[in-house]
Amino acid sequence: MKQIKALHRIPWQWVMCLMVLLAIVGMITLPRTNNHDNALQIRPTRPGQALPDGFFVYQQLDQQGIRIKSITPEQDTLVVRLESPDQRIQAQEALRTILPMGYIVSQCNAVESINWVRKLTRDQEKMG
Repeated sequence: MKQIKALHRIPWQWVMCLMVLLAIVGMITLPRTNNHDNALQIRPTRPGQALPDGFFVYQQLDQQGIRIKSITPEQDTLVVRLESPDQRIQAQEALRTILPMGYIVSQCNAVESINWVRKLTRDQEKMG
């Protein structure tokens, strides 16, 4: 009987704090997981080859009615973030015809999570 009373004594403040914490974690992780569904990577096939000009890519895609959120260089690639998965498919097809030979256009990998892992392991090597 004492165990049942102990379970009912959990303060409602702790339950609310736990719910708020879970909601915050959900809001932080949701945009990161969905972010890569609508992104493309453009990378050269040969090492040392220059990336295409981001402004040129923006203009060409915009002329075809493809809406772009951002174009950023990341680790020897050009990452094109788009509005929707449909836009990603259209952009992928368009970029294959727009860009000259020597570039690979593919769906973006989870580069952000890899960067965090590298930063954490690099900082651990400096400790101690």
